[in-house]
Amino acid sequence: MRRERFDKMNVVPFIDIVLVLLVIVLATATFVTNKSIKVDLPSASSKQNEEKKSIQIAVNKEGQYFYNTEKLTLDTIKDKLLKLNTKKDIISLSMDKSSEFRYFVDIIDILKTKGFENISIISKR
Repeated sequence: MRRERFDKMNVVPFIDIVLVLLVIVLATATFVTNKSIKVDLPSASSKQNEEKKSIQIAVNKEGQYFYNTEKLTLDTIKDKLLKLNTKKDIISLSMDKSSEFRYFVDIIDILKTKGFENISIISKR
C-alpha cells in the first residue's frame, strides 16, 4: 500500500467546528437593543421632576375596594384612575384569594379601557 504525501491541510473539518461554535455563541448571547437616541441634555434652573406614582388597589374577601388604603367605591376608583398618566404611573393590584373573580375583572376592565402600561398583580409565594 502506497502512502500519499501530506502536501496540504484539509480545512473543511475546521470550518465545521468554527461554524458550530459560532451558532452556539449566537444562540446563547443576549442581544440588547437600545432604541433611544443618546443626547446630552442641557440643564435648566426651572426643571421639574417627573415622578411616577405608585397606586395600590386592593380588594378584600367581602368585595370592598381600597385605593392606597382608603376604602372607596368602584366608581370613585374609576374616576381616580382615569385622571392618572397611563405611561408613567404604576398600578399594583392585590386581591384576596377568596374574593370573587368579578372584582378582579372590574378593575382590570377599567385599567384596560384607559390603556395602563405598568400593571403588577401582587401575590405571595
